Amino acid sequence: MVNIEGVLLTPLKMIDNPKGNIMHALKKSDQSFIGFGEAYFSEVNPGVVKGWKKHLKMTLNVIVPVGDIQFVLYDDRTGSNTYGNFCNIILGINNYQRLTVPPGIWMAFKGFGNTFNMLLNIASIEHDPNESVSCDLEQIVYNWN
Repeated sequence: MVNIEGVLLTPLKMIDNPKGNIMHALKKSDQSFIGFGEAYFSEVNPGVVKGWKKHLKMTLNVIVPVGDIQFVLYDDRTGSNTYGNFCNIILGINNYQRLTVPPGIWMAFKGFGNTFNMLLNIASIEHDPNESVSCDLEQIVYNWN
């Protein structure tokens, strides 16, 4: 369940094909498409947590085509209707959806299982190291077990 204002979870189409499945990610006509800056893949080792990071301008469109990854979002935006809320979701082949995260939301994620995990982010703007902030995992208290 998505309980943070502005965050979207969109079921994606997977087309079975005997030569290899086709997995949709994002179309220009989708509600969550607000522009294209860059797309990149990130590997997430099993049991490893990456984060916390908050983008100030970038909207993320995250898809997990390989493995399973747990995403935890935290809303610390003053004035938000969902201030103080956490959102926890596991994405992967068995829950093939796109997670759209607007600017201003903290995000961290953890690889699951014993295999290779990979996410695709289709970002609304190009990477700019000055448009995001990070903090240590201990600064935002969350039980990752």
